[in-house]
Amino acid sequence: MQEELDIETLMAHYAEDRAAYHGAVVPPIFQNSLFTFDSWEAIDKAFDDRVNNCIYSRGKNPSVSMAEAKIAKIAGGERAKLFGSGMAAVSAALLHFLQPGDHVITIKNIYGPSNNLLNVYLRRKMNIETTYVDGTQIAEFEAAINEKTKIIYLESPSSAIFSLQDIQAVTRLARANDIHTIIDNTWATPIFQQPLAMGVDLEVHSCSKYLGGHSDVVAGVVIGKEKDITEITVNEYEILGGKMAPFEAWLIMRSLRTLPIRMLKHQENAIKVAHFLEAQPKVRKVRYPGLETYPQYELGKKQMCGYSGLLSFELDTDDLTKIKHFFNSLKIFQIGVSWGGHESLVYAPAISYLKELPEEQFRGMGISLGSIRISIGLESSDDLICDLKQALSQIT
Repeated sequence: MQEELDIETLMAHYAEDRAAYHGAVVPPIFQNSLFTFDSWEAIDKAFDDRVNNCIYSRGKNPSVSMAEAKIAKIAGGERAKLFGSGMAAVSAALLHFLQPGDHVITIKNIYGPSNNLLNVYLRRKMNIETTYVDGTQIAEFEAAINEKTKIIYLESPSSAIFSLQDIQAVTRLARANDIHTIIDNTWATPIFQQPLAMGVDLEVHSCSKYLGGHSDVVAGVVIGKEKDITEITVNEYEILGGKMAPFEAWLIMRSLRTLPIRMLKHQENAIKVAHFLEAQPKVRKVRYPGLETYPQYELGKKQMCGYSGLLSFELDTDDLTKIKHFFNSLKIFQIGVSWGGHESLVYAPAISYLKELPEEQFRGMGISLGSIRISIGLESSDDLICDLKQALSQIT
């Protein structure tokens, strides 16, 4: 047998002890709030290492631990910690490294709630200063560094316009200046991008997207070195209480079994749809790193081994009435804010970004009222293309 099993095999079997569960091919759900002990001595010993002992499900729970072990394995991390939402994971990762008065460098096209956490909540509560850069040139990061810089927060590809950052170049710069790096890797997943191997300190995901994959769970995860994740578990996880429930962890574990094959189908469908949109006269621009015409296509090939199903395009009109008519004419694409599930979704980033961001920052993101984001699901790509074609025909 080969030394290291392929990812498909690992996701089916890794971290599962079927002998301990009476041979059950699917592990049980440990739907309990606490764990009991035989004696004073036993529970006293467990408290000496509460990170690795089951005492109370706000800390360690077997269902959660199995899912965490699988995620850490595919991401190449030493340990992972699941949270009750993606934003709980992002918050924990940032708070782990930050002290009052610190400085963070991030990109202009950051996810809206992450931006609000940095630029509103942490600025008000902890006097955190945030500098925004375009992120496509390493010189921008270098120029933004000051004596208080503690974190460079990446999101590659970024929200809305899917711009890339050179991850290895950024982590080299960060290490040389004693700065920590965090990346939101939700778009690519560990199947198509391995940031920890490129020197990133902490990798975060919204598990509500591809890791969950069925639009039936809200969760997040932080992955990294043993030391960092243990400290996050004792501090940000237990104290702030953003715990992962056993049932949601079980759902994620179910989804991880099909993650590799699902990502290949998302990619196959998205590439076909992106090529279709690129050829349409009523489409001004398509933003998808998997297109050969994408400005950062070569960088994408260097640091990713595949592409997910989330992309955006810009309609060739600024008439809001026409934009809404196209949007509302779609039949297979459902209107919704999330992405990464089995179903195809459509959303206009301007709807929420105009509410979440200052107008100046919105204009600097490179999106407009005609920017349309679509999450390509697992349906027939021909049917998805036909749906887009009929909706585009409504623009006159």
